[in-house]
Amino acid sequence: MTAAAQRPFELICEIEPATTPDLTRVRHQIGVLSPVATTFLIPDNHIGRATVSSVAVAHEVRQMGGRSIACLNARDRNLLGFRRDLLTAAAYGVDQFLFVYGDEPLAGARTSELNVRTMLSEGRGYAETLDGERHGGRHAGGPSMRFGAACGLRPLPAWKHAADFLCVQVGFSLDDLVAWRSTVDVDVPVYAGVIVIASAGMARNFTIPGLTVPADLVARLDKDRNAGVDAACDLVLAIRESGAFDGVHLIPVARYREVAARLERSLPRS
Repeated sequence: MTAAAQRPFELICEIEPATTPDLTRVRHQIGVLSPVATTFLIPDNHIGRATVSSVAVAHEVRQMGGRSIACLNARDRNLLGFRRDLLTAAAYGVDQFLFVYGDEPLAGARTSELNVRTMLSEGRGYAETLDGERHGGRHAGGPSMRFGAACGLRPLPAWKHAADFLCVQVGFSLDDLVAWRSTVDVDVPVYAGVIVIASAGMARNFTIPGLTVPADLVARLDKDRNAGVDAACDLVLAIRESGAFDGVHLIPVARYREVAARLERSLPRS
């Protein structure tokens, strides 16, 4: 039995972030998905547009009684800004983070000071400093913050073994996901990526390098707008049955209502 099979299966649902100061839609997503989600992942300027801070939204999730993971990307921050975000998170009680490199910005240049590797290293050291300050310099047991890293369906670099959990790039093939997982020897939780393709237009404009939407799904979407919801939910259930992963990082996009309804019937919370 794998380590994943021994741990409870988790469903990490990604929230569409707010691009205005109004958090009404964010709160609605959290409320709708709460019956099926074990944790919410909050993106960080994920398409190169300014959004409400992932740390602030993660705090909002906590206020609503949920668990959260705040995504922090290397593109938009230098070391001081990174430490500011961890300090703010500590003040808000946000303790889980996913580090990503970040998509290319729509305008301007990316900072070269940070990448995921340095964020893992610097984050660990700074979290220990914050723990020491919080407890008057006394050792208080294990670290209070958990740091995850994103990875593709490629050989895992040795330095990513230092992460507390891994989120795998979205895919459409259970066989490909399971084959990749069989090559990765880590004891930390590993979450497979699944995305809802909301329309045929989205399928044809899908832009993740090296990944295309299966032609049969595009054809189904031309006839049935819910085909993407069905395909994503079926893949979530298949990943769960495989026992190869600790859970799924699910990106419902705007179809979170349909996803929640489907998974509430098929994947009840334990």
